[in-house]
Order: sequence, then C-alpha cells, then structure tokens
Amino acid sequence: MSLNINFAMLAPEILLTVLAFVIIIMGLLISNKSKNMLGYLSAAGILASLVYVIGNGMTEKVSYFYDSLVVDPLSQVFKLIFLIVSLIAVIASIEYFKDNRNQDEYYALILMSTVGMMVVASANDLIALFVGFELASMSTYVLAGFEKNNPSSLEAALKYFIIGSLSSALMLFGMSLIYGITSTTNIPGIIEFFRSAPLMAESSLGVLAMIFLVAGFGFKMALVPFHMWAPDTYEGSPSVVSSLLAAGSKKMGFVAAFRVLVLALVAIRADVHFTFAILAIITMTYGNVVAVSQRSIKRMLAYSSIAQAGYIALAFVVTTPMSIAGGILLALGHALMKGGAFIAVAVVGYMVLSDNKNAKNIDDLENFAGLGKRAPITALGFFVFFLALAGIPPSAGFIGKLFLFYSITVQAISLSSSWLLLVVVIAILNSALSIYYYARVIKYMYVLPPKGERIKEPTAYVVAILIAVIGTIGIGLYPEPFINMAMNAAQVLGV
Repeated sequence: MSLNINFAMLAPEILLTVLAFVIIIMGLLISNKSKNMLGYLSAAGILASLVYVIGNGMTEKVSYFYDSLVVDPLSQVFKLIFLIVSLIAVIASIEYFKDNRNQDEYYALILMSTVGMMVVASANDLIALFVGFELASMSTYVLAGFEKNNPSSLEAALKYFIIGSLSSALMLFGMSLIYGITSTTNIPGIIEFFRSAPLMAESSLGVLAMIFLVAGFGFKMALVPFHMWAPDTYEGSPSVVSSLLAAGSKKMGFVAAFRVLVLALVAIRADVHFTFAILAIITMTYGNVVAVSQRSIKRMLAYSSIAQAGYIALAFVVTTPMSIAGGILLALGHALMKGGAFIAVAVVGYMVLSDNKNAKNIDDLENFAGLGKRAPITALGFFVFFLALAGIPPSAGFIGKLFLFYSITVQAISLSSSWLLLVVVIAILNSALSIYYYARVIKYMYVLPPKGERIKEPTAYVVAILIAVIGTIGIGLYPEPFINMAMNAAQVLGV
C-alpha cells in the first residue's frame, strides 16, 4: 500500500504533539505565575481535537504509513474516549496544580500520553501498537509520581513503573513470537496468515505467543490476576491523574485487544470463549467483593474499576458485533463515570485540606459525611456517577450493561447454552452487589450531618464534574447515536 501523504485525519495527533512542545518552550520563557495559562491552552487544544474527531472520520477508513496506522470508526470512538477523559483531567488540573511551578511539564505529559493512547487506537501494526503503548505509559509513569513530596505518589509511580515494564516485556515477547511465526508485524497480515494456516496458530509456539499477548493486554486492562498495580497506583496518584489512568489509559488495553485478539480468535476459530468468561467473572467478582470493605474512596473506586473491566471483558465471551458494540458502549460510559468520580474525590480533598492543612487520609469515608450540604454539586456528581456505575437507568452505565448483557443472552438462546446464561446472571448479581458500597457513600453524603460549613467549590472542578455528569446522563437519555457509533466500530472488526 502506498504512503498516504494527506495527514488530515491525523490532525488531532499532530496538533497535540506540536502543542506539547510549544508548552515546554513557553514554560522556559514565562514566569511561574503565568503558567496557569498553560492549562487553558491545553484544554483548548484537546477541545479542538475532540471537535475535529466528532466531525470527521466516524464512518470512513484511511490508512497511513504503509497501513501501520488506520483511521476508522473503531479508532475514532476510542479517540473520542481518550480526548474526553483528557479534557476532564486538564480542566480539573487547572485548579489542582495551580500553584505548581512545573505545570509546563505536567500539561505536556498529559498531551503526550493522550497522543500515545490515540496512536494505540489507530495502530494497525504491532510496532506502532507498542510505540503507542510506551509513549502513553512513559508519560503516565511520571504523572503518577508528580507530587514529588508525597511518599504515596512516589510509591504509586514506582509500582506502576515496575508492573508496567513487566507487562510491556510480556507483550513485546508475544509480539516477537508472532513475528517469528508469520514474518510480518502488520495486524491484517498476521490475521490472514493464521486464517490460511490455522495449524500454526494451534502450535505450541502460537499458543505461547497468544498467552503472552493476553497477559500483556491483561495488565493494561487491569484484569485479575494482572490487576495488582491498579489499587495502589490509583490511590497514591494525584486524583486528577487517577482520573486519567482509570478512565483513559486502561481503555488502551481494550482497543488493542479488540484490534488484535478478537480478529485473531475469529481467524483461527479458537474456542476460548469459556476461558474469557472465567477471566471476566473472576475479575468482576473480585473487584466488587474487595470494594465492599474499603474505606478509602479512591481505593474503592480502584477496585470498582477492576470490576468494570470484568464487565467490559464480557465482550470477548461471544465476540459478536453486538457484544463488541456493548463493550465499546460500556467503555465510553465508564470513562465518563470513573473520570468524573476521581475529579469529585479531588474536591473532597480540597475541602478537607481547607479545614485542616495537615489532614491525613483525605479520601476516607468519614470525610464524605454531609457532603450534600457542604459541596452540593460534587455530591450530585458522586450520586450520578455511583448510580451509573451500578447500572441504574437512565445512565451510560445502564445502556452499556444492558446492550452487553443482552448480546450474550441472545447468543446463549441461539446456541442453547446454559453456561452463557449463567455468565449473564453472575454479571447481574455483581452489579447488584456493587449497589451496596455505592449506596453506603450516598448515605454518608445525604443522611449523615456535615462536619463543617459549606465550601465554595472551585470552578474548574465544577466544570469538569458537570461535563462528566452531562455525558453520563445524556448517553442514558439519548443512546441511539452512541449505539450506532459503537455498532459501526464493531463492524470494522468483521466479526
């Protein structure tokens, strides 16, 4: 395939890359007091990219660099997710890091991590996929430890770096085995090779390569047993960075899995659906059960995020267009819900530190007592996000789970499969279990008396939370365009 020199469809990646370098240069030239403007500049760049993605390329397909990158409905949906999450995180960061003299580095890292995520979404080659992963990962390693005077932040960054490096090594080794078998790194070429020579995929080397790829992607998606980095990293990172990690970077693993694993499984007709069902059930059950006992809200959200990864992984159980679309819908909803929830935690931290600058455990459940009176907009945000995460209508979480669970039920009926129906029942029971720990926080916010006076919620936080709230409810009330978008993305995979 010839080199496409019309880079119009890559405009968002180009814009954010150039903007990251401009911000670094501006950071050297302007005073520390003027660096707050860099947050507004970053938000403007991300918003412009978001508008461009929405207005272009949601139905067409364009290839670049000899088919290494492809812009298609699947990549555009996930770029939409990454840009929304980054926009929410940057807007909140305007308040969170307003007095930090390293704002130029911070915003440049967020922009570069976003570009890395977008490259992963468009990657049509294993090398491009790995480069995108590493660009996003290296940036987020630094972001996780950005509060250099906070031991918890440094610990979070170190654990994230060690586990992330291990996952990259496993993924790269799996890719090298795939290249050794097929003599190509182009994903469509790999799929075509396995389709024409299925015995090679079933060989010991092919199975080993698939195991390493699943393990590498599993770390990125935080599926059990590859989840061990997530709770400590989300809890120790700055809340705005936790928002980016939980709502954005985790989705890299899913879009890569959709692009590589789904196509590979369809090509070789491998009957591994039961294996993915067990993996998904263990992940969602473990995440929900452990979340019940948490008093740290950030840690609770971390285990909840693991459970949500288990729900999204159900898309691999039947690999039909409807199940893939359901997984994509749930990923979009989760990005809004979880991204907004971590920003709301940042407001609670602001409130607690306003009362006592030396306060510890600022995200403890006790600090949420009477939040509905002290910070009503933040409490409303939590209320919406928690109900949506539990799958209560009308919300993005309800639409995503409904579509995904329905797709598995349809397949179970068509195949007369009792174990598929059991998977749906277990998923529904897990959703019911999650209501308990979400409702407990809601009780603290609206039933218990406040421990202080009402605070003035910072404008940047309020804007970020309201964007997430509007998106979460909007998808629930008017799901049709989002369902169509997800179905178009699923059809790219040809399942």
